[in-house]
Amino acid sequence: MVFEVIPAVDMRNGKCVQLVQGVPGSEMISLDDPGEVASGWVEQGAATLHLIDLDGAIEGVRKNAPIIEKIIHDLHPAGVSVQVGGGIRSFEDAGKLLDLGTDRIILSTAALNDPQLVKRLAEEYGGERVMVALDAKDGKVSIEGWKKQSEHTPVELGVKFESLGAGSLLFTNIDSEGLMKGIDVQPTAELVSSVNIPVVASGGVTTVEDIISLSKVGASGVVVGSALYTGKFTFQDALEAIKQNP
Repeated sequence: MVFEVIPAVDMRNGKCVQLVQGVPGSEMISLDDPGEVASGWVEQGAATLHLIDLDGAIEGVRKNAPIIEKIIHDLHPAGVSVQVGGGIRSFEDAGKLLDLGTDRIILSTAALNDPQLVKRLAEEYGGERVMVALDAKDGKVSIEGWKKQSEHTPVELGVKFESLGAGSLLFTNIDSEGLMKGIDVQPTAELVSSVNIPVVASGGVTTVEDIISLSKVGASGVVVGSALYTGKFTFQDALEAIKQNP
């Protein structure tokens, strides 16, 4: 399996933004054209894009759906893989995105509220197209745009959703997210060792050394946002680091 570095294109109110720990109003980056941003990452060599509708995740209303659909329409024919999340609350929401050509839909709140949704989607579309997001704070998984805390650990839920047919997991350490102070690889390592499906890591990546550390504990890829947008390192730096540390 080739370890992937995946640029994040997070959208709020029609703009590409980066929030600090998912808090509305904490935008450190705000760019007017998410489609242009997405195309820019592809031009730099990104094979996969991570598209998140933050309005959907936080408010439950997928305001940025038309922008996401246009990005899929423009880039998918070129062979770019796209994973989409944020506010996908129903089988119909997920199905529409998958029918449009989304490679993987990312379920979070909907999966925790209705685990059978994961099973239905996996049976209908194939498990490899269903990714479940486990966003952890203080060792427990958060939902509803990180506004509520569940009683479950990432490992407990990772094992459960694998059994229901999820083809991959997206693990975000909220304690590190957006702070650009580095990462703690241990929670990712624990999840990786507990399941047999790919785990993509996210949250707090600040240096190329963070990326290498995640690859060494068995993650299949890493989503990078703030560090790329603020110039902590370039996308090419990240790709080169992975090549030199397979």
